[in-house]
Amino acid sequence: MACSASDMGSSTGRRVTSDTASRSGEVAKFEQDRQAILAMAGTYRVKFDFTETVPFVAGYKLKDHYEAGAHEVVRVIEDRGYFISLQHILVVGDKEKFPVKHWRQDWAYEPDSVLVYIGGNAWERRDLSAQESRGKWSQTVYQVDDSPRYGAVAAWNHENGVSEWEPAATWRPLPRRDATKRDDYQVVDAVNRHAITPTGWVHEQDNTKLVLRGKPQSLVREIGVNSYVRDDTFDAGIADRYWAETKDYWALVRQAWSDMERQHRTFGLTIQGEPEALYQELLGLAESVRNGEKTVAAAGAEARDVIARFTTVDVGDLMSRISTKVTESHY
Repeated sequence: MACSASDMGSSTGRRVTSDTASRSGEVAKFEQDRQAILAMAGTYRVKFDFTETVPFVAGYKLKDHYEAGAHEVVRVIEDRGYFISLQHILVVGDKEKFPVKHWRQDWAYEPDSVLVYIGGNAWERRDLSAQESRGKWSQTVYQVDDSPRYGAVAAWNHENGVSEWEPAATWRPLPRRDATKRDDYQVVDAVNRHAITPTGWVHEQDNTKLVLRGKPQSLVREIGVNSYVRDDTFDAGIADRYWAETKDYWALVRQAWSDMERQHRTFGLTIQGEPEALYQELLGLAESVRNGEKTVAAAGAEARDVIARFTTVDVGDLMSRISTKVTESHY
C-alpha cells in the first residue's frame, strides 16, 4: 500500500502492514533499517575531511587537503514509520556560540520516485518500479534552505556487524567549499555510504569531479569522510531553541518546496553556482520570526514568493544551464 510522504518531498513510501508482512523477514529487516536511520540522530562532534587522490587530466595539480570541524545536533523532525526526516543544526562560534541551520536528510521506504540532480542547479523526479524500490530506502538530501541537493535509493545492509547504506553513483551539486572558489568542473559524480559506528556514524564519499563543458571528462577523484562522534560536552540547547523558535516557519518552507517537487517533474534554479542569494533570504526570514519582526504566516508567505522568484520549470538543456554566468557568492 503506497503512502504519500506529504509535505516532506515528492517521494512516496510503502507502509509495512499485515498485507506485506508475509514477505519473509520483511518486518524485522524494516525495523532494523529504521533503527539504523534513527541512530544518526543525536549530538555530535563532526569532522569533515576531503582529499583529492587521482588526477585524470594532464597537468592538473591536486588541491590542498580540506579539513573542518564543528558541533552538530541531528534531530528527528518526523517519523511516520515508512518515512523519517532528520534535521541537522550546527553549533558554531568561538566565545559566543550560535546555531546555523544545516542540511536535512529524508528517508522513504520503497518509494515510487526519487528526486535526482541533473546538473546546472536542476532536478528531476524519476519514477521507480516496484522491483527497483522493493526493500529499499531513498535518501533525499536538502540544502540549508530546504531546497533539494541530491537523492538516491538503495537497501540497507546489516552484514558483518555493520549497518550501512550505499547506492549507485549519482550526481550532486558542487560543495560550497568548491562552488565559491573554482569553476573548473560542473558536477560531482558521487557514491555516498552511510554506516553506523560504535561512537556514532560516518558519511563516506567516493567523489569524481566531472567537467561537463565540451566532451565530458573526469577531472579528479576525491575521498571524503564526514565522521560524527557522539559528544555531550557542548550546549545542544542552542540548536534546540533555534528549532523550537523556527520549526513552524521551516515547515511552511518545506511545503513550498514539496509543492514544486510534486507539481513538476523537472525544475531548477534561476541562478547558477552557489545559491547564496536564495538561502540568505530564506534564512533571513527565519531570523525575522525568531526576533518577533514577522509572524510565521507572514514569513512563510514571503518565503513562498522568494522560492517562486528563484525557481523555474523551463530548465532548458544542460549545456545551456552550465554555460550561464555563475552568480558570485560572498558568503
